[in-house]
Amino acid sequence: MRGVFLYFAYNSTMEINPKPNRALYLQILRRTAPEQRLLKAMELSELGKELFLHGLRRRFPDDDDKQIMAEYIKRIARCHNRNY
Repeated sequence: MRGVFLYFAYNSTMEINPKPNRALYLQILRRTAPEQRLLKAMELSELGKELFLHGLRRRFPDDDDKQIMAEYIKRIARCHNRNY
């Protein structure tokens, strides 16, 4: 049954989550210089890392920075390149 749902989700013309600003976003992205897109990607990557570390600090409030960083590296290693 799951396969049927996935087929429907990828092949349906009906938008389950409408994205009214997507066309505008793509238009702005196309006008952005490659260097700016790369800088934005790096900025978003850094933001993701900061949010991840913030979450670990909240989850393990008694751990010091060294322990938090060790946990961060352990968790990143578990998911690295699983999409390929």
